[in-house]
Amino acid sequence: MDHKLQVGDRPHVEMGSTNGRSVEEYEEHGNENIAQKMSPFHPPEHRRSLSGSVSNSVKIVLLSNKLNWLMLFGPLTILVHTFSGHNGWVFFFSLLGITPLAERLGYATEQLAFYTGATLGGLLNATFGNATEMIISIHALRSGMIRVVQQSLLGSILSNMLLVLGCAFFSGGLVYMKKEQVFNKGTAVVNSGLLLMAVMGLLFPAVLHYTHSEVHFGKSELALSRFSSCIMLVAYAAYLYYQLKTQNSQYAPINEEGSSAGGNANDDDDDAPEISKLESLIWLAIMTAWISYLSDYLVDAIQGASEAWKIPVSFISVILLPIVGNAAEHASAIMFAMKDKLDISLGVAIGSSTQIAMFGIPFCVVVAWIMGCPMDLNFQLFETAVLFITVLVVAFLLQEGTSNYFKGLMLMLCYVIVAASFFVHVDPVKDD
Repeated sequence: MDHKLQVGDRPHVEMGSTNGRSVEEYEEHGNENIAQKMSPFHPPEHRRSLSGSVSNSVKIVLLSNKLNWLMLFGPLTILVHTFSGHNGWVFFFSLLGITPLAERLGYATEQLAFYTGATLGGLLNATFGNATEMIISIHALRSGMIRVVQQSLLGSILSNMLLVLGCAFFSGGLVYMKKEQVFNKGTAVVNSGLLLMAVMGLLFPAVLHYTHSEVHFGKSELALSRFSSCIMLVAYAAYLYYQLKTQNSQYAPINEEGSSAGGNANDDDDDAPEISKLESLIWLAIMTAWISYLSDYLVDAIQGASEAWKIPVSFISVILLPIVGNAAEHASAIMFAMKDKLDISLGVAIGSSTQIAMFGIPFCVVVAWIMGCPMDLNFQLFETAVLFITVLVVAFLLQEGTSNYFKGLMLMLCYVIVAASFFVHVDPVKDD
C-alpha cells in the first residue's frame, strides 16, 4: 500500500525541471512506474511477500519438525501397494506416514485456535485431535469392519487416559519433583462422570446379549444401542454448552492459565501464532485429505498385516492405531505438563477421551445405521470390562486434584498391562 501511495503521489516531471535530480534517476523511477502499471497483479514487493509467506509456511509446517521426515512413507505406501501388494509392509508404511500427519493436524488446529479464541479453540483442538481416529473408523465402516471400528475407538480412549495422561503426569512430575502439581478437580469430576455414562451405554447392550435376556434376540441390543447413542449425543451437546457457555471461566486462555499456575512472562512469547488463519485452514484441509487417503490403504491392510506378522487384529486395533492417532495429544499434553499447565494437559487427555466416548462412538453407530451397517454398542465383555476398570482407576487418581511422577508411572504401567492383555486376546466365536 505504501508503495502505491508513493507512486501515486509523485508529481509529474516537467521538461527541464529536475529539482536537483539527474535525468538518469527520473528515467529509473519512470521505468518502475511503467512496470507497475503494466502488471495486472500485485506490485513486485507484494509478490515477493506472498511467495515468501508461502515458503515460510511450508518451512514452518513441514520442515521444522524432524518427525515430518516420516511423511515420505506415505508415497512409499502407494508404491509398495502397487508393485508388491504385501499387506504387512503396506500397513507398516501407512502407519508411519500417518503419524506425522496426525501431529501436524494438531499443530494446525492449535494455530487456528489463536484466531478463534480460547473456548472455540479448545473445542477445535479436541475435535481435530480425534480426526485421525474418526477418519480411520469411517473407512473401516465402509469396508464392513465393525470390530476394527469398535476396538480402535476403545483403544483411543484407553491410550488417552492411561498413556497420554500418564506420560504428562510423569514428565511434569520429573520437572517439578519438589512439589505436587495441581489441576481443577471439578473439571476432572465432570469428565469422569461422562466417561462412566459412556461405560453404562456400552455395558448394558453387552450384558443384555450375554445373559440372553433380549425381547428379540439379535435385534433388541441393536435397537438399544442406537437409542442410547442418540441419548449420548444429546448429553455431549449439553456438555459442550455447559463447557463453553456456563463454565467457560474454567477453560481460560493458555497465557492466563500460565500466569495463574505460576508460569513466567516468557511463556507469552511462545504463545503466538506462527502461521496465518488462512494458512491454518489450508493446512487443515491438506492434512485431513492426505490422512483420509492413506487410511484407505491402512484399513485394507489390517487383516493381511495380522496374518503376516502373527499379531491379533485386536492388538493392532486397540494399541497400534490409537498410538498413531493420538500423536498430537501425546506431544501437547507432555509439553503443557512440563510448563506446569496441568489443566490444559488434563483437558487434552481426558477431554479427548470424553469426546471419543460420548461423541465418536455414538456418532459411528448413527453413521453405520445410515449406511445400513449393524454396528452396536456391544463391545464384548472383555473390552467393556477393560474400559470400566480403566475409568475407575483414572477417576480414583484424579479425585485429589494433584499430580506427581508416581501417578504418571502407575498409569503408564497400567497401559502396559492393557497392551499385553490385547496381545493375547482374540474375539470369541459368535453364538447363534
